[in-house]
Amino acid sequence: MTADTPARAALPADRPALHEERLPVVGAVRIVELDPAADAGLVHRWVTEPRARYWGMLDADREQVRETYEFVDSLTTHHAFLALRDGRPAALFQSYEPEHDPVGECYDVRPGDHGMHLLIGPADGPPQHGVSRALVGVFVRFLLADPGRRRIVAEPDARNDRAIALLRRCGFEPGPEIDKPEKRARLVFLDREAAERA
Repeated sequence: MTADTPARAALPADRPALHEERLPVVGAVRIVELDPAADAGLVHRWVTEPRARYWGMLDADREQVRETYEFVDSLTTHHAFLALRDGRPAALFQSYEPEHDPVGECYDVRPGDHGMHLLIGPADGPPQHGVSRALVGVFVRFLLADPGRRRIVAEPDARNDRAIALLRRCGFEPGPEIDKPEKRARLVFLDREAAERA
């Protein structure tokens, strides 16, 4: 958190919504800022589950998670958010400016490109069809509310077939595979026009 950023509430449900939608079946979805200290326990539980192996933090302890997101929080080009579903944390999203990120060295960044990472949290009960896709859609609409953003870029691990399939169902078009220091990734792109059609 920068010096001119107001303090955030400890509980995610008490934080002001940066974006909010009510969707059939899914319910109320709110995007709030992630608080590195207050949310470290929650995020640590999520990123150290075997299902989150492609997030790259399986062996991280709670303090390392907090430090990672404090670093993200210190940047003006990268941001972390929680998606709340009916007031309960449901997903971790990050956004970034590709020209200020290592991925920007791996492809030709266009004006208006904006990057995203996503980690859908574990379901509270039996999995419901379409929830993950709906959460991604809300985050895409949140990012594209800025008219300067023309295209969303994601770069899931190339082995993460589930994430790639989810993004394709959300309208993302596959691009090339790229080599980053920590992984081989598959670039996927969603331009504004395709998002608006979807």
